[in-house]
Amino acid sequence: MGASFIHTPTLFFLWFSMAAALVQGQGTRVGFYSRTCPPAESIVQKTVQSHFQSNPAIAPGLLRMHFHDCFVRGCDASILINGTSTEKTTVPNSLLNGYDVIDDAKTQLEAACPGVVSCADILALAARDSVVLTKGLTWKVPTGRRDGRVSLASDVNNLPSPRDSIEAQKQKFADKGLTDQDLVTLVGGHTIGTSACQFFRYRLYNFSTTTANGADPSMDAKFVTQLQALCPSDGDGSKRIALDTGSPNRFDATFFTNLKNGRGVLESDQKLWTDASTRTFVQRFLGVRGLRGLNFNVEFGRSMVKMSNIGVKTGTEGEIRRVCTAIN
Repeated sequence: MGASFIHTPTLFFLWFSMAAALVQGQGTRVGFYSRTCPPAESIVQKTVQSHFQSNPAIAPGLLRMHFHDCFVRGCDASILINGTSTEKTTVPNSLLNGYDVIDDAKTQLEAACPGVVSCADILALAARDSVVLTKGLTWKVPTGRRDGRVSLASDVNNLPSPRDSIEAQKQKFADKGLTDQDLVTLVGGHTIGTSACQFFRYRLYNFSTTTANGADPSMDAKFVTQLQALCPSDGDGSKRIALDTGSPNRFDATFFTNLKNGRGVLESDQKLWTDASTRTFVQRFLGVRGLRGLNFNVEFGRSMVKMSNIGVKTGTEGEIRRVCTAIN
């Protein structure tokens, strides 16, 4: 049997390929650090919790940071690298909270397990822990990512934008191997956190001639008035406004209720309701009669696992950075 196996080229090639994959550690898996750094997940969790107690804004910041990282060059922590024209310097990323949390966790992990835990894995774990701290459900995070060595500001142009059409959003997610349901689910992460007035104020003034107040007709009129008071046309564009006006600090499905009621802050968010192809998923999260319901928290964990495996570097690819802000 052994001789016939060796002399069968196809079988030998398959065996060699599988053996090589095992040696290189292809792919991520739950418990990757169980032997090499047992306290890894606990250290990240405690670090996030400590920072969250003094600044709850780090929760949505870390969640979005992971999202922004994965959509640019894959989940390789390229968003964390310092430089004059790196991803971190762009407007979408410079306004994020939580960079110091990742640095703190990395310092502790290097002291406990030098050169073992990647910055990319720290970010993936911190995103999960942020959801849990805001009363969302936990999920098991596959680990084993390695860190990238390239970070370019120009690559951030591929990130989903608040002005994207539904078709543009669908395409950007599909390009990463994510479905329309993943799109609606992951955008639901906006149930926590805020946005700056500069990213949605254009919807409030001179947007349309079909409404008395000139605002986006898909918005609730009373909500427009509230937002105009918070974001005057000549006001501070960096002022932060909650994306989920019902429960901005709690990870739940009220964000989708807001969309149904025309109270989505970002244009791209509101379109999830106004477009029939994505409205169905919003309705399923809301438990609309006649449709098979979806549990938002459960589905969010599943979609996050899918997203966290976009373009990962494993095995001998990339590196394990000594500090997250610079390549070795």
